[in-house]
Amino acid sequence: MSDREFSTNDDLSLPKATVQKIVTEILPTSSGLVVGKDARDLLIECCVEFITLISSEANEISEKESKKTIACEHITKALETLGFGEYVEGILEVAGKHKEELKGREKKANKLEQSGLSTDQLLAMQEEAFREARERNG
Repeated sequence: MSDREFSTNDDLSLPKATVQKIVTEILPTSSGLVVGKDARDLLIECCVEFITLISSEANEISEKESKKTIACEHITKALETLGFGEYVEGILEVAGKHKEELKGREKKANKLEQSGLSTDQLLAMQEEAFREARERNG
């Protein structure tokens, strides 16, 4: 089967390397199993179809609520409506972890902003750090 038979929109895909990494992390190294290119490509198409299905349902839910932004609760409602309610707990857990990571990134950004240094000064410090690292590592 050609790639065109799998998808009607070539713009919709997932990075093959990322999908491959996820699959290899799931498979135990002791299994000796390898996922073929065709199987990986089909998995990508299934993922895109799943995302499209959930997004479409979440969009309908948000429109019924007169919302212009799809929120987490729209995704969870869509999952439940479509019969994927068993995923909601895990998704909420991942969403919570993601929010915590974003807070950590914001704190780092705020530290730079609150440093009182200009962008040029920060760039000069970074370049100096790179120069020192090159000298140490030959």
